[in-house]
Amino acid sequence: MTPRALFLDRDGVINIDRGYVSVPDQFEFVEGIFDLCRSASALGYLLVVVTNQAGIGRGYYSEQEFLALTGWMCKAFRDRGAPIAKVYYCPFHPEYGIGSYKRDTPLRKPGPGMIHQAVAEFAIDLRRSVLLGDKETDILAGVAAGVGCNLLYSPVPEFGQSDSHTAATSTVGKLADVVPFLEAQVAEETI
Repeated sequence: MTPRALFLDRDGVINIDRGYVSVPDQFEFVEGIFDLCRSASALGYLLVVVTNQAGIGRGYYSEQEFLALTGWMCKAFRDRGAPIAKVYYCPFHPEYGIGSYKRDTPLRKPGPGMIHQAVAEFAIDLRRSVLLGDKETDILAGVAAGVGCNLLYSPVPEFGQSDSHTAATSTVGKLADVVPFLEAQVAEETI
């Protein structure tokens, strides 16, 4: 049977989004991320990160700095029993990218390119997979790729914010709220 994946955005889902985080000292894990990922792994999900990293393209930090931080982050997940299968990233920005980083590409969410890369590499069954993101661009990437369940993580609703304008399957306020959706995807296989 082909594997299923839990696709995770990075900034705002794995770590608190402080804007262009590039070193471990700035990186603060979101409460509950390791528990969620251990649960997903136990249910048979590959953990796959898909992250726009326009800070590279804008010149705020280098690709090497990003890769060093990614290595540090992946070690933290491995050490806590929730290994990440792969991190896909898009360093490009169509408007603010510098030099070769200034371009439009389907890799940049809301494009589905990074998810398609993961499917090509791991033969992931998207219909049985779940995506978790904190921005509508994450959700749109999952919908465009054909991910079966796309969840919008919104821990602190902004005043007057409404879920009615999202393409998400559902909105979750805590990372623990994702687990029932993971279980439901698995349960559908046994029906």
